[in-house]
Amino acid sequence: MNKKLLLCASTLALAATNVAFADRNDNDDRSENVCPVSHAALETALKSAQAQANGGLGFHMWASVVNANGIVCAVAKSGDGLNAQWLGSRVISAQKAYTANAFSLTDGANPTADLDGLALSTANLYSAVQPGGSLFGLQHSNPVDTNWAYAGNAKKFGRNDDPMNGRRVGGVNVFGGGLALYNESGKLLGAVGVSGDTSCADHNIAWRVRDSLKLDFVPAGLSGPNGDNIIFDLDANGKSAHGFGHPKCIGDEDVKNAAIIVSAPIGNNP
Repeated sequence: MNKKLLLCASTLALAATNVAFADRNDNDDRSENVCPVSHAALETALKSAQAQANGGLGFHMWASVVNANGIVCAVAKSGDGLNAQWLGSRVISAQKAYTANAFSLTDGANPTADLDGLALSTANLYSAVQPGGSLFGLQHSNPVDTNWAYAGNAKKFGRNDDPMNGRRVGGVNVFGGGLALYNESGKLLGAVGVSGDTSCADHNIAWRVRDSLKLDFVPAGLSGPNGDNIIFDLDANGKSAHGFGHPKCIGDEDVKNAAIIVSAPIGNNP
């Protein structure tokens, strides 16, 4: 074998080894992928939530769940067919789920902290990341991994074999629709992200979805007894008195939200 052929063969062998290691590492991630919900449960909860009075445009929705490691493990849609809901919202829903999980804490990790087990919804981040906000620039961290976000057969999108499953898609989203998932012990199990309507309606629908899944035992949040609920406190100049506020959207989503948190409070419902 001449030197050129030998070099080519060695390069191909090294590339194959690197791919094998990449696959092995990815498979390791998949083996850790314990999902807090099933695809069927997520789809049922999403369809039920979307059909209720949430404000917004009344559009169909995408929902994604990540586990506590930030790995997508369930993706669902409320409408029939791929384009019954905004296609771009599929990846946004995963981004919201990743964000809510990535910036929420499990209970008991900081027992002396005033906000032990603090949950931050994506809605809570809006004002904090604006210029002059306490978390300005956060939205540019943890970019979406486009290799996984857009991979695969579109016919599988929203099914139990959605190509994003088993992948850490990442991304940081800073408007309503992402909520952390907690069990009765206050343990962070992952998060759900919902997208497809106004960001305020997205939050309302995500709240209903989490309540239906019975994974809303939020230990602490910036909205007091309402945990990680959206905070509508922006003034005429768009400034949040609280520092973690969110703008109102196109209609009465804020009014709908006030009713939703009464009928579906965090933790055990009455």
